[in-house]
Amino acid sequence: MTLKSSVRSALYGTEKLVQRARFAAMPVPQGGWPVLLSISFPKSGTHLLDQILLGFSKVAPFSLRLHSFYAEYEGESGLKHTPEQAVAWLDSLRPRDMASAHLFAHPAAVDRLITPRFIPYFIFRDPRDVVVSHVFYVTDMEEHHVHHAYYASLPDFDSRLKVSILGRPDLNTCPEPDRRVEFPNIADRFSPYLDWLAYSEVLKIHFEDLVNDRTTTLNRIADHFLARVPLTIPRPKILDSLESSINPGKSPTFRSGKTGEWKKLFTSEHKKIFKDVAGDLLIRLGYEKDGKW
Repeated sequence: MTLKSSVRSALYGTEKLVQRARFAAMPVPQGGWPVLLSISFPKSGTHLLDQILLGFSKVAPFSLRLHSFYAEYEGESGLKHTPEQAVAWLDSLRPRDMASAHLFAHPAAVDRLITPRFIPYFIFRDPRDVVVSHVFYVTDMEEHHVHHAYYASLPDFDSRLKVSILGRPDLNTCPEPDRRVEFPNIADRFSPYLDWLAYSEVLKIHFEDLVNDRTTTLNRIADHFLARVPLTIPRPKILDSLESSINPGKSPTFRSGKTGEWKKLFTSEHKKIFKDVAGDLLIRLGYEKDGKW
């Protein structure tokens, strides 16, 4: 453990103790204090949901900052983690922690999360906006990303968007699986997350609803929390705690503060290749009723 991580760990532990003392008079909920977990599909409002869930620390003894963040792929190397690593990370979390993850719905991970030990949320976004956001993120915002150099080498936005839709099957050629870099098409990238939609224990959130119908969505987020941790605090105070925690300036997904940007940037060719690889993904996620878009 580095000095920086040691200091951060010590600070985190101290803050949790302070929070526990601050809310010492609050009764422990049945089943004990759970872990708050933000699950997100990449480029779908990860930071926004994290900020909102951290707002619960103003009304209950939850951590003031993220315990940790887990991703199925390492950002700089692109190497894929194993299901066992995901489960080990989940098992490292403790009551009153708040954590965030790009987490596949591995059977073992599902078994952990559909218990009273966790209050899980899953946020996702129109995959057409995801691929647009992905282009800007990899090309302009994250120079250490495993695909940055390749995206920067492409001649224009049009060619980069095609790669974000189609992926890079040419990368999946290393004979050693544990050294193989994957970047599948948008449908295959979403596929490992789809099973989160099947569990009522996981609150499903469309990123667009947080932008366009925030009040209703914050109420849903609060209800999901209160079903596990009943609070006597007035509801308006809880909702204000969540709302006031939002800081768009620290959320890269709020690059434009808009939704539906794909409509301005997709050409007819982009639409065709997206439909070819995505199949019924948009319908399953509730963004379209059919393929006539």
